[in-house]
Amino acid sequence: MRVLAITILTLMLGLAGITTTVSATGDTLPDYAKWGIIAVKETQTKYNVDILDYKHIGRSSLSASESREQFKLWVRAKDGKQFAVYVHVDFNPNTQQLKKVQFSESDRR
Repeated sequence: MRVLAITILTLMLGLAGITTTVSATGDTLPDYAKWGIIAVKETQTKYNVDILDYKHIGRSSLSASESREQFKLWVRAKDGKQFAVYVHVDFNPNTQQLKKVQFSESDRR
């Protein structure tokens, strides 16, 4: 749980514009960290939830100018309901420009 809190804090600091190249364990941040920050923030904004768990599923290439990072977030709504939100973050791998963020929900862990 402590590692999750450190990871989320690192992600939030990165989103706030603080340049971070080293995590709390001394390792460099993974390539998907930038997109994970966006996935977490956009999920919190859209659903108004607390993030309980975070998993990077993987990256896929959609075309030469578009890639997709996929994440699974386990969240808790204000009424206590817990559910999974799958987040697809599409971006241009050459320019690192965000294209779109898509969400789907599941009640399965």
